Amino acid sequence: MLNIVLCHPEIPHNAGAAGRLAVATDSRLHLIRPLGFSLEEKYLRRVGLDYWQYVDLMLWDSMEQMVAAADESAQFWFFSTKATRSLWSTSVVFHDGDYLVFGPESRGLPESVLHEHIDHVLRIPMPGTHSRSLNLSTAVAIALYEAMRRTSPSSL
Repeated sequence: MLNIVLCHPEIPHNAGAAGRLAVATDSRLHLIRPLGFSLEEKYLRRVGLDYWQYVDLMLWDSMEQMVAAADESAQFWFFSTKATRSLWSTSVVFHDGDYLVFGPESRGLPESVLHEHIDHVLRIPMPGTHSRSLNLSTAVAIALYEAMRRTSPSSL
């Protein structure tokens, strides 16, 4: 199982879509507080549709709390438009149990986190010249399915 991590998500639609992805892929969704919305919010439920009750959801008060609870063999992959290493790089090796970590929609992951984990910071290639970033739930889907393709290609 892969783990989707949304740090301080701000938009309920994105968390709902990530929850739906988690259900579709048998992944676990981790939300790190503070959240920019209530988990009871109608928009979250609307995007998650009738899947929300099946989301394997973990809520954390901090990234440190989540990392401390993770299996020590788990790798954490941090996604940022500022990264130099591509998600498509053959040197990136995903394993079952890895965590795919995404920052808040308005600002992404803090520079301090990116520098601390520089060997595990990835970007999703965007060859278009007029785009700064992707929607959070789109980025989660791309990264999650690429990690799944590499960890268990026979399941796809």
